[in-house]
Amino acid sequence: MSNRTSNLILRKQELPLHNDTTGLFLKVMISIAVFLFAVTLAGVLSINAMLAAWNNSILGSLTVQIMPVNDIDQQKAREETLLNQEKTLEFLKSLPEVDSATPLSDEQLLMLLQPWLGDGIDILELPTPRLIDVRIKHGASIDYPKLAEKLAEVSPYASLDNHKLWLNKLISFADGLKILAMSILVLVVAISAGAIFYTTQTNLGLHKNIIEILHIMGAKDTYVAQQYARQDFFIGLFGGIIGLVFAIPTIFMIAHLAAQIEGGIINEARLSSISWLMILLLPLFSAVTAMITAYYTVKRTLEKMM
Repeated sequence: MSNRTSNLILRKQELPLHNDTTGLFLKVMISIAVFLFAVTLAGVLSINAMLAAWNNSILGSLTVQIMPVNDIDQQKAREETLLNQEKTLEFLKSLPEVDSATPLSDEQLLMLLQPWLGDGIDILELPTPRLIDVRIKHGASIDYPKLAEKLAEVSPYASLDNHKLWLNKLISFADGLKILAMSILVLVVAISAGAIFYTTQTNLGLHKNIIEILHIMGAKDTYVAQQYARQDFFIGLFGGIIGLVFAIPTIFMIAHLAAQIEGGIINEARLSSISWLMILLLPLFSAVTAMITAYYTVKRTLEKMM
């Protein structure tokens, strides 16, 4: 009977499901759900990429600051400041955990100061701190309090910043956004499944007489469930494609707005090719979800009805 039933399903469909108004309702619901799911999923994947970039570029580095020496003679003060920078630089390069230590040039310091002090400043006329960018070897472990003490011994003008304080705040904020986004994803899936469940139950009630005739002819609940599952698969696929068509321009628009934010932090939130593949597969995901939900809804409902 199972093989015969499968052949019947492939050939024709006894239930008039194509003409039901509930199908249009499901397409609209699934389109909206996939749109929200795609935009939210893009946000989650972007946050993950941003956190990974922070971990690679920030957690593997630290900054050493050399405070300027105070002296009436600016030239002498600058020379002493540079001398402290050289001593600190030699010490940092001697550490086995350090991969590289690079002092920032006057041009680089000028670029850092321009957003705050404006154009036309002469860095030589200012008591500017010197900065050393330190890159840590992969997997190396550093005792930061001990390193700060040693730096103070090398030069009383040297201080350490390992970025952890403000980075932890950013990571906590990003994790909060991820939890919110994941909650939205779960809610969207739950609402979509609920809509499919109740729509299918309503549809079963409308076609109860036809289903009873099919049972009298020998059809099993599985046969009826397969027809609903096949119908909802194409509804989910069509609705998913429509939702994705609207979601992709929205994602690009949000990315364009985020790219205009200065500072470089948001610029690390990029979608990889794998992330785009996950987003493009959402119509298939919605189709399979609709199919499975409809199949088990029909089987469970018919077991209670018949």
